[in-house]
Amino acid sequence: MTDIQLGMPQLPAPDYPDDVRARLAADAEEIVDRYPGSRSALLPLLHLVQSEEGYVSRTGMRFCADVLGLTTAEVTAVATFYSMYRRKPSGDYQVGVCTNTLCAVMGGDAIFEELKEHLGVGNNETTEDGRVTLEHIECNAACDFAPVVMVNWEFFDNQTPESAKKLVDDLRAGRPVEPTRGAPLCTYKETARILAGFPDERPGAVDATGGAGPASLVGLRLAKGESPLPRVVHPRGEAVRDQPATEEGE
Repeated sequence: MTDIQLGMPQLPAPDYPDDVRARLAADAEEIVDRYPGSRSALLPLLHLVQSEEGYVSRTGMRFCADVLGLTTAEVTAVATFYSMYRRKPSGDYQVGVCTNTLCAVMGGDAIFEELKEHLGVGNNETTEDGRVTLEHIECNAACDFAPVVMVNWEFFDNQTPESAKKLVDDLRAGRPVEPTRGAPLCTYKETARILAGFPDERPGAVDATGGAGPASLVGLRLAKGESPLPRVVHPRGEAVRDQPATEEGE
């Protein structure tokens, strides 16, 4: 029979210092006012508290519960459901390596293994200097550019083990790093505040954009009916011939 160890109940989470709570309360009021029902503001409020500490702490969940009139259990249920909410202190830069199907076969698995060895950390672990947290992540909807690495949700496309190692080295050394497309890179806390719905006031950040890859653009053209005439192959392997499209029923 297995021994069951019973510990003391966990004490209530401490509150934020008065000045921090006052500042967050003002931001929270602005967020809640955007919604017809206050509990709908929970997701951005979780991003808000994450922007304060770099993760969603018990104190952050208590704050969200107090603001919205929820129980901490209700807030915890949401915070633990979504992977974008960190549950423990993490690095300034979340480096996520896509290991889903296409990225994996194009080299994502190799990149992830190389980065673990290079950084000396495992999945969802942070380097000793507190700069980089490494994690494997699911599809980033950027298969045209596989293998893809994301840093604080910004794209770094067509990566190799060598380019990925240089990327994390630059992040740890504080050297400038530019995403392949999209907005300029910022810290994880700054990213969390943007995700909470507050303006990104960095010059040029809002105007920065990215585009789909060539495979997606081909699919878009096909969807618009801009494809060439269909090429038909006889089921018995006869020569390919051009066949004009016909109206349905002809």
